[in-house]
Amino acid sequence: MSAAFAPLEQETYSFYLVPGFSAMAFVAAMEPLRVANRLAQKPVFGWRLFSPDGAAVEASCGLKVAVDGPLDENAATLILCAGFEPRRAINRPLVAALRRMARKGVVLGALDTGAYLLAEAGLIGDAPVTLHWEAVPAFREDYPDVRVTEELFCLGDRLFTCAGGTAAIDMMLERISRRQGPALARAVSEQFIHSRIRSREERQRLDLVTRIGTSDPRLVSVIGRMETEIESPRPLEDLALDVGITRRQMERLFLAQFGLGPAAYYRNLRLERARTFLKETSLPLIEVAVATGFSSKSAMTRAYLQKFGRPPSAERGRWKAPPARLLHPA
Repeated sequence: MSAAFAPLEQETYSFYLVPGFSAMAFVAAMEPLRVANRLAQKPVFGWRLFSPDGAAVEASCGLKVAVDGPLDENAATLILCAGFEPRRAINRPLVAALRRMARKGVVLGALDTGAYLLAEAGLIGDAPVTLHWEAVPAFREDYPDVRVTEELFCLGDRLFTCAGGTAAIDMMLERISRRQGPALARAVSEQFIHSRIRSREERQRLDLVTRIGTSDPRLVSVIGRMETEIESPRPLEDLALDVGITRRQMERLFLAQFGLGPAAYYRNLRLERARTFLKETSLPLIEVAVATGFSSKSAMTRAYLQKFGRPPSAERGRWKAPPARLLHPA
């Protein structure tokens, strides 16, 4: 064993996999531990896998993963792995178990949308948390008192969260660095052909120029404003004025770049946000309409039908919400 990788005592991570968890985030978090053991030539990290009923659990991609059993409350570090529709995993026994574990000093973590389970158990407090960018607006609606960031990960002494995806690699490399030293973390990163370990502050999403496929500063500025002003849409004339062009010029820019006008583009952004709220929150339809800038539930329904070919209410049949008293613990 290389002296540069001289390990401290073994640290064991327990992963709690809920149905529909993100396989990408889970593997990205676990594999660095395996590689760290290989490079250290000693099991400096261990891991165990748990599921709600102790049976194999299916990821969002259909992959089934065998586990060691149901949740072991004696875990030292527990990582909650979730994905789409995380609230389906919320139930009283799990909430009670997480609260007991927190009281015992268990370190709790979450990948992707696992922060929902921590929030439901009332275990976040004043700590900042992060989760996948797509789930952030809905999470903020359900838990307005929680301090949410859009960083790649947040690391605290007793609580840590990660946006999921490849950000889980960066978070685990940071944990490896803190626990076993930066030399081992860099060596693990190199094994994954992961040329640069990202810091927690880096963006989750591609920059706007890359996402929209143009560097035209006028379009970039207008769309940036659209994305941040969903609940109270700005008049198109004001958006054009903000960037020093006329509305007609803005219309031509959008048609040339996207094949649709700015009004339709803006409406599509709001409808995508509405779909996220419908799938991931229990907000009544009228509140979803208000949160996405529609004048009424019927106005949102008409636009939703036109874009997605189904009414907003159809999204609500895809999961069963937990009891309301569980959604906001005291």
